[in-house]
Amino acid sequence: MQVVGFRDYHKQAKRLAKQLGVKYVEVAVHHFPDGESKVTLPNTLDAEIIICRSLDHPNDKLIELLLACEVARQQGVRHITLVAPYLCYMRQDIAFNSGEAVSQKIIGQWLGQLFDRVITVDPHLHRIDNLNQAIPNTEAISLSATNLMSEFLANRPNPPLLLGPDSESEQWVKQIAEHTGLDWEIAGKQRHGDHNVEIMLPKIDFNDRIVVIVDDVASTGRTIAQAAKQLKQAGAQTVNCLITHPLFADNAEQVLSNACINHIWSTDSINHHSNVIQLAPLLAKAINA
Repeated sequence: MQVVGFRDYHKQAKRLAKQLGVKYVEVAVHHFPDGESKVTLPNTLDAEIIICRSLDHPNDKLIELLLACEVARQQGVRHITLVAPYLCYMRQDIAFNSGEAVSQKIIGQWLGQLFDRVITVDPHLHRIDNLNQAIPNTEAISLSATNLMSEFLANRPNPPLLLGPDSESEQWVKQIAEHTGLDWEIAGKQRHGDHNVEIMLPKIDFNDRIVVIVDDVASTGRTIAQAAKQLKQAGAQTVNCLITHPLFADNAEQVLSNACINHIWSTDSINHHSNVIQLAPLLAKAINA
Protein backbone atom coordinates (compact mmCIF):
# COMPACT_ATOMS: atom_id res chain seq x y z
CA MET A 1 0.00 0.00 0.00
CA GLN A 2 1.20 3.51 -0.84
CA VAL A 3 -0.04 7.02 -0.17
CA VAL A 4 -0.15 9.02 -3.40
CA GLY A 5 -0.14 12.78 -2.98
CA PHE A 6 -0.11 16.06 -4.88
CA ARG A 7 2.19 19.04 -4.29
CA ASP A 8 -0.66 21.28 -3.04
CA TYR A 9 -1.42 18.90 -0.14
CA HIS A 10 1.87 17.04 0.26
CA LYS A 11 2.53 17.83 3.93
CA GLN A 12 -0.73 16.27 5.08
CA ALA A 13 -0.34 13.31 2.70
CA LYS A 14 3.17 12.64 4.00
CA ARG A 15 1.89 12.78 7.59
CA LEU A 16 -0.77 10.21 6.67
CA ALA A 17 1.84 7.93 5.09
CA LYS A 18 4.01 8.20 8.19
CA GLN A 19 1.04 7.44 10.44
CA LEU A 20 0.26 4.35 8.35
CA GLY A 21 3.91 3.29 8.09
CA VAL A 22 3.83 3.16 4.29
CA LYS A 23 5.70 4.82 1.42
CA TYR A 24 4.70 8.23 0.08
CA VAL A 25 4.88 8.95 -3.66
CA GLU A 26 3.78 12.06 -5.53
CA VAL A 27 1.90 12.82 -8.72
CA ALA A 28 3.59 15.32 -11.03
CA VAL A 29 1.18 17.88 -12.48
CA HIS A 30 2.00 20.30 -15.30
CA HIS A 31 -0.44 23.05 -16.22
CA PHE A 32 -0.42 24.13 -19.85
CA PRO A 33 -1.03 27.81 -20.73
CA ASP A 34 -4.58 27.01 -21.86
CA GLY A 35 -5.47 25.54 -18.44
CA GLU A 36 -5.21 21.84 -19.25
CA SER A 37 -3.38 19.53 -16.83
CA LYS A 38 -0.81 16.86 -17.62
CA VAL A 39 -0.68 14.23 -14.88
CA THR A 40 2.26 11.84 -14.44
CA LEU A 41 2.26 9.03 -11.87
CA PRO A 42 5.29 7.11 -10.59
CA ASN A 43 6.17 4.13 -12.79
CA THR A 44 5.73 1.59 -10.00
CA LEU A 45 2.60 1.52 -7.86
CA ASP A 46 1.34 -1.06 -5.39
CA ALA A 47 -1.86 -2.98 -5.98
CA GLU A 48 -3.57 -0.75 -3.39
CA ILE A 49 -3.05 3.00 -3.22
CA ILE A 50 -4.49 5.85 -1.16
CA ILE A 51 -4.84 9.15 -2.99
CA CYS A 52 -4.77 11.93 -0.41
CA ARG A 53 -5.89 15.35 -1.61
CA SER A 54 -8.32 17.87 -0.18
CA LEU A 55 -10.89 19.16 -2.67
CA ASP A 56 -11.08 22.88 -2.04
CA HIS A 57 -10.96 24.83 -5.33
CA PRO A 58 -12.10 21.56 -6.85
CA ASN A 59 -12.59 21.88 -10.59
CA ASP A 60 -9.00 21.31 -11.77
CA LYS A 61 -8.44 18.80 -8.96
CA LEU A 62 -11.37 16.63 -10.02
CA ILE A 63 -10.06 16.36 -13.58
CA GLU A 64 -6.59 15.53 -12.27
CA LEU A 65 -8.04 12.83 -10.01
CA LEU A 66 -9.82 11.30 -13.01
CA LEU A 67 -6.60 11.24 -15.03
CA ALA A 68 -4.58 9.84 -12.10
CA CYS A 69 -7.08 7.05 -11.44
CA GLU A 70 -7.19 6.00 -15.09
CA VAL A 71 -3.39 5.80 -15.26
CA ALA A 72 -3.25 3.89 -11.95
CA ARG A 73 -5.75 1.32 -13.21
CA GLN A 74 -3.72 0.92 -16.41
CA GLN A 75 -0.65 0.23 -14.26
CA GLY A 76 -2.46 -2.60 -12.50
CA VAL A 77 -3.71 -0.89 -9.33
CA ARG A 78 -6.73 -2.85 -8.10
CA HIS A 79 -7.96 -0.79 -5.12
CA ILE A 80 -7.96 3.01 -4.87
CA THR A 81 -9.03 4.94 -1.79
CA LEU A 82 -9.65 8.66 -1.97
CA VAL A 83 -8.88 10.52 1.25
CA ALA A 84 -10.39 13.98 0.78
CA PRO A 85 -10.58 15.65 4.20
CA TYR A 86 -12.61 18.44 2.59
CA LEU A 87 -15.16 17.07 0.13
CA CYS A 88 -16.46 19.48 -2.50
CA TYR A 89 -19.90 19.92 -4.08
CA MET A 90 -21.87 18.62 -1.11
CA ARG A 91 -23.95 21.75 -0.40
CA GLN A 92 -26.14 21.64 -3.53
CA ASP A 93 -28.32 18.64 -2.66
CA ILE A 94 -31.63 19.78 -4.15
CA ALA A 95 -32.79 21.79 -7.15
CA PHE A 96 -34.53 24.94 -5.92
CA ASN A 97 -35.24 26.14 -9.45
CA SER A 98 -35.90 24.41 -12.74
CA GLY A 99 -32.70 23.53 -14.56
CA GLU A 100 -30.38 23.63 -11.53
CA ALA A 101 -27.79 20.87 -11.35
CA VAL A 102 -27.88 18.87 -8.12
CA SER A 103 -24.11 18.74 -7.84
CA GLN A 104 -24.00 16.54 -4.73
CA LYS A 105 -25.72 13.72 -6.59
CA ILE A 106 -23.77 14.14 -9.83
CA ILE A 107 -20.30 14.47 -8.31
CA GLY A 108 -21.08 11.87 -5.65
CA GLN A 109 -22.09 9.24 -8.20
CA TRP A 110 -18.99 9.99 -10.27
CA LEU A 111 -16.68 9.60 -7.25
CA GLY A 112 -18.43 6.34 -6.38
CA GLN A 113 -17.62 4.99 -9.83
CA LEU A 114 -14.01 6.21 -9.75
CA PHE A 115 -12.91 5.04 -6.30
CA ASP A 116 -13.26 1.84 -4.29
CA ARG A 117 -13.46 3.83 -1.06
CA VAL A 118 -13.93 7.50 -0.19
CA ILE A 119 -13.01 8.92 3.24
CA THR A 120 -13.79 12.47 4.28
CA VAL A 121 -14.19 14.60 7.41
CA ASP A 122 -17.37 16.40 8.49
CA PRO A 123 -18.93 16.76 5.02
CA HIS A 124 -21.42 19.59 4.62
CA LEU A 125 -24.60 17.52 4.37
CA HIS A 126 -27.99 19.19 4.77
CA ARG A 127 -30.87 16.90 3.91
CA ILE A 128 -29.26 13.44 4.08
CA ASP A 129 -28.05 11.45 7.07
CA ASN A 130 -25.45 9.18 5.49
CA LEU A 131 -22.57 9.86 3.10
CA ASN A 132 -23.51 6.73 1.12
CA GLN A 133 -26.63 8.57 0.02
CA ALA A 134 -24.38 11.14 -1.66
CA ILE A 135 -21.70 8.69 -2.85
CA PRO A 136 -23.40 5.40 -3.76
CA ASN A 137 -21.87 2.19 -5.13
CA THR A 138 -18.70 2.39 -3.05
CA GLU A 139 -17.56 2.43 0.57
CA ALA A 140 -18.14 6.01 1.73
CA ILE A 141 -16.83 6.91 5.19
CA SER A 142 -17.60 10.15 6.99
CA LEU A 143 -15.39 10.96 9.97
CA SER A 144 -15.72 13.74 12.52
CA ALA A 145 -12.97 15.99 13.81
CA THR A 146 -14.91 16.82 16.99
CA ASN A 147 -12.82 14.59 19.28
CA LEU A 148 -9.60 16.23 18.09
CA MET A 149 -11.17 19.66 18.43
CA SER A 150 -12.29 18.74 21.94
CA GLU A 151 -8.74 17.76 22.89
CA PHE A 152 -7.47 21.08 21.57
CA LEU A 153 -10.01 23.10 23.56
CA ALA A 154 -9.48 21.02 26.69
CA ASN A 155 -5.86 22.22 26.74
CA ARG A 156 -6.82 25.91 26.67
CA PRO A 157 -5.98 27.71 29.95
CA ASN A 158 -9.49 29.15 30.50
CA PRO A 159 -12.69 27.21 29.76
CA PRO A 160 -14.67 29.02 27.04
CA LEU A 161 -18.35 29.10 26.19
CA LEU A 162 -18.98 27.37 22.86
CA LEU A 163 -21.30 29.07 20.38
CA GLY A 164 -22.67 27.62 17.17
CA PRO A 165 -23.54 30.44 14.76
CA ASP A 166 -26.59 28.62 13.33
CA SER A 167 -28.70 25.50 13.70
CA GLU A 168 -26.54 23.55 11.21
CA SER A 169 -23.53 23.88 13.52
CA GLU A 170 -25.35 22.35 16.50
CA GLN A 171 -24.25 18.78 15.78
CA TRP A 172 -20.55 19.72 16.06
CA VAL A 173 -20.92 22.13 18.98
CA LYS A 174 -22.95 19.62 20.97
CA GLN A 175 -20.45 16.80 20.42
CA ILE A 176 -17.51 18.97 21.49
CA ALA A 177 -19.42 20.16 24.55
CA GLU A 178 -20.24 16.58 25.54
CA HIS A 179 -16.55 15.60 25.35
CA THR A 180 -15.25 18.66 27.20
CA GLY A 181 -18.06 19.51 29.61
CA LEU A 182 -18.04 23.10 28.32
CA ASP A 183 -21.17 25.23 28.23
CA TRP A 184 -22.65 25.75 24.79
CA GLU A 185 -25.31 27.75 22.97
CA ILE A 186 -26.66 28.04 19.43
CA ALA A 187 -27.44 31.31 17.65
CA GLY A 188 -30.07 31.82 14.99
CA LYS A 189 -29.24 32.84 11.42
CA GLN A 190 -31.14 34.29 8.53
CA ARG A 191 -29.30 34.41 5.21
CA HIS A 192 -30.16 37.18 2.75
CA GLY A 193 -27.43 36.26 0.23
CA ASP A 194 -23.91 34.83 -0.04
CA HIS A 195 -22.44 37.91 1.70
CA ASN A 196 -25.38 39.08 3.80
CA VAL A 197 -26.41 37.22 6.97
CA GLU A 198 -28.29 38.18 10.11
CA ILE A 199 -27.39 36.56 13.45
CA MET A 200 -29.68 36.35 16.49
CA LEU A 201 -27.75 35.57 19.70
CA PRO A 202 -29.38 33.44 22.40
CA LYS A 203 -30.71 35.44 25.33
CA ILE A 204 -27.98 34.75 27.90
CA ASP A 205 -25.39 36.89 29.66
CA PHE A 206 -22.19 37.09 27.58
CA ASN A 207 -20.59 39.76 29.74
CA ASP A 208 -16.88 39.01 30.39
CA ARG A 209 -17.22 35.55 28.81
CA ILE A 210 -14.52 33.91 26.69
CA VAL A 211 -16.39 32.59 23.64
CA VAL A 212 -15.29 30.18 20.92
CA ILE A 213 -17.44 30.14 17.80
CA VAL A 214 -17.48 26.60 16.38
CA ASP A 215 -18.43 25.78 12.79
CA ASP A 216 -17.65 23.19 10.14
CA VAL A 217 -16.88 25.58 7.26
CA ALA A 218 -15.69 29.17 7.01
CA SER A 219 -16.07 30.41 3.44
CA THR A 220 -16.87 34.12 3.20
CA GLY A 221 -16.51 34.50 6.98
CA ARG A 222 -19.64 36.64 7.20
CA THR A 223 -21.59 34.35 9.50
CA ILE A 224 -18.77 34.04 12.04
CA ALA A 225 -17.96 37.75 11.77
CA GLN A 226 -21.54 38.83 12.44
CA ALA A 227 -21.72 36.52 15.45
CA ALA A 228 -18.41 37.87 16.77
CA LYS A 229 -19.48 41.51 16.41
CA GLN A 230 -22.68 40.87 18.33
CA LEU A 231 -20.82 38.94 21.02
CA LYS A 232 -18.45 41.87 21.55
CA GLN A 233 -21.42 44.25 21.71
CA ALA A 234 -22.97 41.93 24.30
CA GLY A 235 -19.87 42.27 26.48
CA ALA A 236 -17.85 39.16 25.60
CA GLN A 237 -14.28 39.50 26.81
CA THR A 238 -12.66 37.46 24.02
CA VAL A 239 -14.01 35.86 20.84
CA ASN A 240 -12.12 33.12 18.99
CA CYS A 241 -13.26 30.68 16.29
CA LEU A 242 -12.57 27.01 15.72
CA ILE A 243 -13.48 25.53 12.35
CA THR A 244 -13.00 22.25 10.55
CA HIS A 245 -12.60 23.50 6.98
CA PRO A 246 -10.86 26.89 6.48
CA LEU A 247 -11.96 27.71 2.94
CA PHE A 248 -11.61 31.50 3.44
CA ALA A 249 -12.77 32.75 0.06
CA ASP A 250 -12.08 36.30 -1.15
CA ASN A 251 -11.27 38.61 1.80
CA ALA A 252 -12.73 36.35 4.51
CA GLU A 253 -9.73 36.69 6.83
CA GLN A 254 -9.95 40.47 6.74
CA VAL A 255 -13.67 40.22 7.49
CA LEU A 256 -12.90 38.12 10.57
CA SER A 257 -10.10 40.45 11.64
CA ASN A 258 -12.43 43.44 11.37
CA ALA A 259 -14.84 41.60 13.67
CA CYS A 260 -12.17 41.59 16.43
CA ILE A 261 -11.72 37.83 16.52
CA ASN A 262 -8.58 37.14 18.55
CA HIS A 263 -7.63 33.70 17.20
CA ILE A 264 -8.68 31.61 14.21
CA TRP A 265 -8.04 27.88 14.70
CA SER A 266 -8.65 25.12 12.18
CA THR A 267 -7.86 21.53 11.26
CA ASP A 268 -5.44 20.83 8.41
CA SER A 269 -8.23 19.64 6.12
CA ILE A 270 -7.25 22.61 3.92
CA ASN A 271 -3.83 24.27 3.90
CA HIS A 272 -3.95 27.46 5.95
CA HIS A 273 -1.77 29.21 8.51
CA SER A 274 -4.58 28.74 11.08
CA ASN A 275 -4.10 24.93 11.06
CA VAL A 276 -3.56 23.72 14.63
CA ILE A 277 -5.17 20.26 14.48
CA GLN A 278 -3.69 17.45 12.37
CA LEU A 279 -6.15 14.93 10.95
CA ALA A 280 -3.63 12.19 10.05
CA PRO A 281 -4.28 10.04 13.19
CA LEU A 282 -8.05 10.13 12.59
CA LEU A 283 -7.68 9.27 8.89
CA ALA A 284 -5.15 6.50 9.49
CA LYS A 285 -7.39 4.84 12.07
CA ALA A 286 -10.26 4.75 9.58
CA ILE A 287 -8.02 3.28 6.85
CA ASN A 288 -6.77 0.52 9.18
CA ALA A 289 -10.22 -0.30 10.59
